[in-house]
Amino acid sequence: MNQPALSVLALACVAGLAIAAPVGAATPTAGGADITLYRSDSTALYASSSDGQVSDGYAVIRERRTLSLQSGMQDITLGDLPDQLDAEALALGFPDGNAKVVSQRLLLGQGGSAALTGLIGREVTVLGDNGQPLANGTLRRVGDDGLMIESAQGTSWIRQYAGVRVSSGDFPTGSSLRLRVDAAHGGNSEAVLSYPTSGLGWRAAYVATLQPGNGCRMQFESRASIANRSGRDWNDAKLTLIAGEPNFAKPSAPRPMMMVAKSYAAAAPMPQQEQMDNYRSYTLPAPVSLPDGSVSQVPLYEARPLSCERTNLVENGNVWQPQQPMLGPDFDSGSGHDNIVSTLKFTAFDSLPAGYLRVLTQDSHGTPQFIGEGRIDDTPKGSDATIELGSAFDLRATRERTAFHADKASRTMDEAFRITLTNAGDSARTVTVREHPNRWREWKLASSSIQPSKQTTDTLEFRVDVPANGKAVLDYAVHYTWTAEQNPQP
Repeated sequence: MNQPALSVLALACVAGLAIAAPVGAATPTAGGADITLYRSDSTALYASSSDGQVSDGYAVIRERRTLSLQSGMQDITLGDLPDQLDAEALALGFPDGNAKVVSQRLLLGQGGSAALTGLIGREVTVLGDNGQPLANGTLRRVGDDGLMIESAQGTSWIRQYAGVRVSSGDFPTGSSLRLRVDAAHGGNSEAVLSYPTSGLGWRAAYVATLQPGNGCRMQFESRASIANRSGRDWNDAKLTLIAGEPNFAKPSAPRPMMMVAKSYAAAAPMPQQEQMDNYRSYTLPAPVSLPDGSVSQVPLYEARPLSCERTNLVENGNVWQPQQPMLGPDFDSGSGHDNIVSTLKFTAFDSLPAGYLRVLTQDSHGTPQFIGEGRIDDTPKGSDATIELGSAFDLRATRERTAFHADKASRTMDEAFRITLTNAGDSARTVTVREHPNRWREWKLASSSIQPSKQTTDTLEFRVDVPANGKAVLDYAVHYTWTAEQNPQP
């Protein structure tokens, strides 16, 4: 065969390496890894499939490993690392002070020889096309052009082979780290391997189920969705979730995604929450396993009932303000047909991390049905969060300008509008009309058929009751003024 490859036999004989070293075995301790996960809104991380690689997600890993060392200088290889690492931030430390790292080199898990990289320093058997051994010895080098094997008979370079077999230990996956270590004495030594990687991330996932009856009440559930696209499994990991937006200067690139498998953790106990610098952290109460290519969910807060506010909203314009009075009649045509948007607002019972809120309501059979979804930004405790659920089916709005007059000499301008609201439903509805008088920043409400429910420097709001199978009309007028210095130039 022209190119070296791993045979089915080789893959069947071995699985997932922790560490390979010329001087002895080195394995992770039973404590697993500590993982700090940072929030990511990347849709690619949480998708069920992908046609290519994504460069999203960020996590800091701290793995506890036990290394079998000899006294003095030696080379070791740590395997089973994620495919996408920040090589400049990767570090191995020895808390017991027995050894120190002299140099390190990251061997990326790429190309046809990637799976063999972590076997460097291990005793291997190289197999030919007929399954018979070609060579036995210590693997010293791996490349797409062959393998270097060292044995008692000498050093061999094997260019054509069918597979590699390992008689003991596990098989490597992902990237590997080659280290030159100087140990004060031989024996087992505790080490901590820390590194940042992409392909891991989390975001909040909220579900609100509206309760029947008068008023707006909902059952509010909070979860953390944790995505793993790192290229390896994490078993019994201790997780800390960071809410906030630290600055990441370097791009990252996780491996291609696999199919998503969802898992749900137990409802209690809840994560331990605390302030961390300018961010907020959530430490999960129990270890969590994160298979590669999965999205796992764990509770963030206990489910609870909350008060809420439903609004049918039609809004025209925004809070933009011009540099000078806008006297042209075509600045705002004033006419058009607008959909009326259904919104949901509630007050945060605690500081809520950014995420997506799905809203359900019960139909006439008592079955919860989806009625909309929206994004919640980071929301401090006591602040309001508002999302748009969608367009109201039975409600419509028509807006027309009924008067306009501008007098540059007297530095005044008057404008009036009529908003007609129709309701094709079988029950009366209340619609909030939000207007933004923005021809100039100095204005006052001259008249209105309905008193405004809210008025600020850039906003007018009216609550209009629309009868079932009927309509309601709102008329209002605004008066603008400005000084001679603010008069528009020709």
